[in-house]
Amino acid sequence: MDLIDVIIFSVVEGITEFLPISSTGHLILTSKILLIPQSTFVKDFEIIIQLGAILSIIYLYFDKLIKNKEVWKKILTAFIPTALVGFILFKFIKDFLLGNLYLTLTSLLLGGVLLIILEIIYKEKDNHVEEIEKISYSKAFIIGLFQSLAIVPGVSRSAATIIPALFLGTKRKTAAEFSFLLAIPTMLAATGLDLIKSEFTFSINEWVILAVGFIGNFITALLVVKWFLVYIQNHSFIAFGIYRILVALIFWYILIK
Repeated sequence: MDLIDVIIFSVVEGITEFLPISSTGHLILTSKILLIPQSTFVKDFEIIIQLGAILSIIYLYFDKLIKNKEVWKKILTAFIPTALVGFILFKFIKDFLLGNLYLTLTSLLLGGVLLIILEIIYKEKDNHVEEIEKISYSKAFIIGLFQSLAIVPGVSRSAATIIPALFLGTKRKTAAEFSFLLAIPTMLAATGLDLIKSEFTFSINEWVILAVGFIGNFITALLVVKWFLVYIQNHSFIAFGIYRILVALIFWYILIK
C-alpha cells in the first residue's frame, strides 16, 4: 500500500463507517478496485484505522459520555452480544469472512432491499424515545443482538443497529446516536483483540501507514457524522438502500463480465 492507497482507504472508511452501507464491504471493494490483496496486514489496517472514527464520536459526545452514566449502561448492555460473538468467532471472521467479495456483494444487495422495505413500513410516532438513557435495557440488548449480524461483511453495523432501534420505538436521531456510541466499545474491542492477536508485530513503515489511516479516518468520520445527523431528521434511508443495490449489481456485472 502506498500513501495514496492509505488516504483513499481512510476516506472510504470514514465516509461509510456510520452510514448504513457497510464500511467493511466498501473497504473490500476498494481493495478490489486498487488491486490490493487481502493480506493479513491489510485486514489489520482495515480494523485498526476504525479507531479514528471512534475518536471522532468521543470528541463529539464527550460531555454526554462523561456526565451521563445511564447512557454508558445502555451502551454496554447492547455491547454484550457482539462481544461474545466477536470473541468466539474472531478467527473465523478474519480468516473466512473478511475479504470475501461474493459474500459482501450478496449482503449489500439483500441488505439494500431489506432497508427499502423496512423504511416503507416504518412510521415514526410522537411517543418514540428521544433520549438514549430512556431506551430500556431489554431493547438495548436486542439492538446488540442485531449488531452481531454485522460480523458478515456487507451487512453494515450502522444499519444493523439503527433499523432495529427504530422498530423498537426510538426516534431517528436517537437511534443514530445510539448506534454511534455503541460503536465505541465495539470497535475498541475489535481493534484491541486484533492488536493482541498480531502481537504488535508491525514494521516502522506499517506503523506510519496505520497512523496516516487513523488521522484520515478521524477527519472524514467527524464531517460525515455531523452531516448524517442533519440528513436523517428530514430524509429516509431509502436512498442508501438504492445505493447498496446499485453498488452490488455493478460489481456483480464487472465480476461476471
